[in-house]
Amino acid sequence: MDIVYIHGLRIYTIIGIHDWERTRPQPVVLDIEMGTDIRPAAQTEDITRALDYDAVSKRLIAFVKASQCQLLETLAEQIAQLLMAEFSVPWLRLRLGKPDAVPEARDVGLVIERGVKPDMASALVSGVW
Repeated sequence: MDIVYIHGLRIYTIIGIHDWERTRPQPVVLDIEMGTDIRPAAQTEDITRALDYDAVSKRLIAFVKASQCQLLETLAEQIAQLLMAEFSVPWLRLRLGKPDAVPEARDVGLVIERGVKPDMASALVSGVW
């Protein structure tokens, strides 16, 4: 499995449980690793056969800006579901940070993994690769 990644995607949205957090957008920062097979795109140089990180980024920006989740956990789950459903991502790792949440900390957040990340040996044996 190959990995396409997007690191440091900063998006402003309404997020949080406190009243003051519901009045103005705050930044969230996404680091995403998505499992894929890059060989079809590499062999043809056809972007339609690639996991297009530009299209993924634009979709996530629109989605996160429009969301109004209270918890990072909720937003992380929704992002994972979106990526798996709309971009056929079989496995992903998402780091979702909220840099302004705790003034004394550079960043706080969470990391989730969803889906199945096949290892190369079992993929070769099963004929998936």
